[in-house]
Amino acid sequence: MPDYQFEREARTPYSEVYSINDGQHSLGRVDVHYTASATFATLAVHTSLTDDQVQELLGELDERIVSTADPYREDLIVTVWKGEEVGMFGDDSDFDDENEDDHKHDEHAGHRHDH
Repeated sequence: MPDYQFEREARTPYSEVYSINDGQHSLGRVDVHYTASATFATLAVHTSLTDDQVQELLGELDERIVSTADPYREDLIVTVWKGEEVGMFGDDSDFDDENEDDHKHDEHAGHRHDH
C-alpha cells in the first residue's frame, strides 16, 4: 500500500482541507466538514487511481484524519470524484506577483496558475 501523505491546506472550526500525495505524485485533495452527528467529505482523486486505491485512501482518511478529529461521530459520508488537476485559481494579487510567468488571466474565474 502506498504511503499516503495528507498536507493540511486550510482549517476552520468545522472543516479542513488536505492535499494528498504519495511522496512523489499529487493524488488529489479532500474537503472534510464536521457536524454534530456526522462527518461529510468530498474526495477528488486523479483518474489514475484504481478503485482499490480509492478504498485504501478512504480507510486512511477515516483512520488518520476523521477519527482523530471527531472520534465520537456517528457516520462518515464521502462523495468521491475522479479527474485531473487543471490548475490553481485565485484572486490574491500577491500570489499573482510571485507567479507572474506562471499564470493566465481569466476575467470570470480569477487567475489561473498552471503547475
